[in-house]
Amino acid sequence: MSPLISFHRIAHDTFSSFLLSLDGSFLLGSEDVVTRISLWWEHVRALVVVPVFKFLVALCLIMSVMYFAEVLCMGIIVAYVKLFKRKPEKVYKWEAMEDDDVECISESFPMVLVQIPMYNEKEVCEQSIAAACKISWPSNRIIIQVLDDSTDPASKELVRQECERWSREGVNITFEIRDNRNGYKAGALREGMKHSYVKQCDYIAIFDADFQPDPDFLHRTVPFLIHNPKLALVQGRWEFVNADQCMMTRLQEMSLSYHFTVEQQVGSSTFAFFGFNGTAGVWRISALNESGGWNDQTTVEDMDIAVRATLRGWKLLYIDDLKVKSELPCSFNALRSQQHRWTCGPANLFRKMAGQIIRSENVSLWKKLYMLYSFFFMRKVVAHILTFCFYCVILPATVLFPEVTVPKWAAFYLPALITLFIAIGKPRSIYLLAFWVLFENAMSMLRTKALVMGLFETGRVQEWVVTEKLGDGLKTNLIGQVPYEQHQVRFRDRVHLLELLLGVYLLFCGCYDIIYGKNKLYLYVYLLLQSAAFFVVGFGFVGKSGGGHGDASSASDLSSVTSPIVSQKLQLASGSHRIKTGLYNSDQSPNKRWRRRGEGSDCWRREQFLEIEGYNFFLHIW
Repeated sequence: MSPLISFHRIAHDTFSSFLLSLDGSFLLGSEDVVTRISLWWEHVRALVVVPVFKFLVALCLIMSVMYFAEVLCMGIIVAYVKLFKRKPEKVYKWEAMEDDDVECISESFPMVLVQIPMYNEKEVCEQSIAAACKISWPSNRIIIQVLDDSTDPASKELVRQECERWSREGVNITFEIRDNRNGYKAGALREGMKHSYVKQCDYIAIFDADFQPDPDFLHRTVPFLIHNPKLALVQGRWEFVNADQCMMTRLQEMSLSYHFTVEQQVGSSTFAFFGFNGTAGVWRISALNESGGWNDQTTVEDMDIAVRATLRGWKLLYIDDLKVKSELPCSFNALRSQQHRWTCGPANLFRKMAGQIIRSENVSLWKKLYMLYSFFFMRKVVAHILTFCFYCVILPATVLFPEVTVPKWAAFYLPALITLFIAIGKPRSIYLLAFWVLFENAMSMLRTKALVMGLFETGRVQEWVVTEKLGDGLKTNLIGQVPYEQHQVRFRDRVHLLELLLGVYLLFCGCYDIIYGKNKLYLYVYLLLQSAAFFVVGFGFVGKSGGGHGDASSASDLSSVTSPIVSQKLQLASGSHRIKTGLYNSDQSPNKRWRRRGEGSDCWRREQFLEIEGYNFFLHIW
């Protein structure tokens, strides 16, 4: 009997039984009606619900094995790279630049353009511009290009003044603005490439506004591009200066450390392909232009250009020990916006580029398979679907269907092994694994929703929200971080209804398992803990509760992180005024200057730099 005939027979029997249960029901008592509905439900359950549910469980088991095999494969490759010390310097040709006097005119140094795209980044712009201007490279062979799309006049003015300050110190820096935000970051980078002075440049380094490269960044990256003509990109690793700020940043650090330590390194070591991270990388300008330049067809222009360059035959290189300081989002709403873009964008790119990857003549069959199956399908699609559908929906529902069983290896052993593999990215946080699992599962609903939007190009598929940056961790860590008061966030802006509903569902399944459960898996322990995680996320009790950048803190707040002498002297310096205080780098020039707090405001702010007990502070006094 064909499957189609079987399906028609099941549908016919179900509908017939439903009609029979209703026949004459109005003439019967309420108990008979309940009995007939109960019998009808049992019939539907046996013929439709349970078979469909068993099929979904089997599908999830297949995906679990596939994903485990993918993670295991990557783990073996990383172990091989580490064990045999397959460093990039051994795989690719690399020779140090002769830099006896980097300030002299030297034709041996190629011309490098450093781009810093910004959008209302007043909290971090000074640090990022300063770090770029301090890169060790002949001053006549480097151009710093600040691309400011800010809509906030105060932010734009601050960036302009910072550029002028460094220009007066002899740095070749330009301040570029445009009258629209078309294409967002991709549009800004594309417009930046149109300036005439870019034509003299050979390479382009890109840093987001919260990134601070070390002075030797170009010395470690550019030689790879000089001596390997088929290399298009050299990518560095992100290092998070505010990872210890709260539990949420620690958990983010675990996920991103695995991404860099394993995923990026595997792609670079095997097929010379991985997704460009959008910052902390150096591109060969000829490769960038040959690949079509920056494209805003998706919200992941960085991954887009990496794919297109690979399809042109270019290779990409990732250096794991090349670390660039950056900042993690510490407010939950900022993290949600970032994760939506990071999930929706790749899914949308997969939809648009899969055909081009298949038809490409410059890429080998194995490389196509890696790009389509491992990079896109497994990591960008299956990973999110499996996490949400299996661990948050289907596995909890098994307590309601005793006829459906999930093997222990799929419910516990495989997830445990996958989690342990991921822990190798950041061994110092291994004791947080349980919290990491609960948090990742709680974020899976947001990611799955974004995945669907990207695959089907619906809803907020082209939404671009710049990740909020506070700049807290980027100040020098001579003493503990100065706390900021948080802006009050409205309750409705903090509550996420879908997560709360899923939390209620998991709580119901957990309670049902405690009362009626007959299996010995103790699944209710996981269900109750996961429901609590969804409630915490749903009510927004994670990360910094504030959505703003903070307002001000009093000098007395420093008593918990500094000595009483320092706190007392800061209080004397501020007098009775309201202040915001923090640390500044020792090479900044101490001064005092008054600024209007806002355009048209009668409130003025004094910025004062001072040194107390060997610590360098700045005070914003109103």
